[in-house]
Amino acid sequence: MQLKLFEVKKINQKTTGVEGIVNVSSVPQRSPFRYPGGKTWFVPTFRKWLSAKAKKPELLVEPFAGGGIIGLTAAFENLAERVLLVELDPNVAAVWEILISGNHERLAKKIVNFEMTYENAKDALEKPPRSTDDKAFQTILRNRVSHGGIMAPGAGLIKNGENGKGISSRWYPTTLARRILDIGSIRTKISFVQDDAFNAIEDYLDDKNTVFFIDPPYTAAGKKAGRRLYSHHALDHELLFKTMKDAEGDVVFTYDSSEDLVKMATSHKFKTKLIPMKNTHHAEMTELIIGKDLKWLK
Repeated sequence: MQLKLFEVKKINQKTTGVEGIVNVSSVPQRSPFRYPGGKTWFVPTFRKWLSAKAKKPELLVEPFAGGGIIGLTAAFENLAERVLLVELDPNVAAVWEILISGNHERLAKKIVNFEMTYENAKDALEKPPRSTDDKAFQTILRNRVSHGGIMAPGAGLIKNGENGKGISSRWYPTTLARRILDIGSIRTKISFVQDDAFNAIEDYLDDKNTVFFIDPPYTAAGKKAGRRLYSHHALDHELLFKTMKDAEGDVVFTYDSSEDLVKMATSHKFKTKLIPMKNTHHAEMTELIIGKDLKWLK
């Protein structure tokens, strides 16, 4: 299949207000990942946050990048001059390394040319990766054929899938290739580093022109669920709040709604607010927004 560089379309900025329910299906899908707890729902609120600033931030740091939807939105929509994505997980990091500084076109072609069957997927995932390119392809493949997009060890592969489509139900090769090529078209605006989030944060704490979007691996369901969803789930949340309290630039966190998190955040002088949203299954939920100053939400 001949692949072309797809033109990045202007998106409709008219979205549901923060007091209404944000439906993730109304937000442009930029990331090649499907993530449990992904932050597509936050995009309209994110736009409002940065658009309310008198000056465009020179840098947006996303220290727990994961699927990177917020950093990608900032780059595509020119909401910050530059974007820094940080990810510790070596498999997820391999994808970002290829997308930002590697041969992303080759990855897109490999995805389009892959013949999806249960046997082919199983065989491809069992082969030891010989390069970063191999690891990146395996990561996207596993993300797309595992139950719920879960990439932690032990996650099973889809068998029945949606509408009886089996393992192919979340494998959209042309769409994935287009997203990869689109990212390639704006990747000069984005930097990526595989590192511990705290290391990356420390480098920019004194810069008032840097803003942080922080979506750490956390679930109100507890540590067991955290281990199931994330390979790197252990995090000192108290230390995270203590560290970010001293940032010269602005900071916004998103978390699962939790009384413990509200208490922890307020003890470090952060403000909190619940945001209504709908997940990909159209279930109405609330998520916790935490920041130094949330007046822009009104």
